[in-house]
Amino acid sequence: MELTDAAAALESLGNETRLKLFRTLVRAGPGGLAVGELRERLQIPGSTLSHHVSHLISAGLLAQAREGRVLRCTARFATMQSLIAYLTEECCAEMDGGDC
Repeated sequence: MELTDAAAALESLGNETRLKLFRTLVRAGPGGLAVGELRERLQIPGSTLSHHVSHLISAGLLAQAREGRVLRCTARFATMQSLIAYLTEECCAEMDGGDC
């Protein structure tokens, strides 16, 4: 992951609603959730949900797919893992021995 990608992901997750949305989808697992289910769980209007989903998609943290009449959102676990790896890859690198 590059610095600009990490910054975009962190900026996106810096919003309370988007962080709650992302965590809800992480908890749901690889099958994700339908947009209607997300709206009910988060108790936010559809237009607000759409705005936040778009932001997370742009940051590479969510994917969305149509399944017939259902629009399903899923967390992009590979991106999440890349972000975590980016944040921790040089942990304690300047300490003697390099271990925290």
